Amino acid sequence: MSKRLQVLFDEEDLDELQEIAQRHRMTLAEWVRQTLREARRREPRRSAASKRQAVRRAMKHEFPTGNIDEMIAQIERGYGEHSP
Repeated sequence: MSKRLQVLFDEEDLDELQEIAQRHRMTLAEWVRQTLREARRREPRRSAASKRQAVRRAMKHEFPTGNIDEMIAQIERGYGEHSP
């Protein structure tokens, strides 16, 4: 179901927005919808607090690790074994 959103602009701003929409060969309404969708995609879906909480939970875990140079060498040797 579609809902209506009313936004008030002064005349100068509205004229400029209409010109932009025309340059994109679309109605002002469609240009506004697309612009708001793009802005929404750039916004984080989760709050900063929930992200920090996830990191804190992850930091409580302990996993086996090795020397990074040895691990890289093992990975590279593994790739070399399967190369044609």
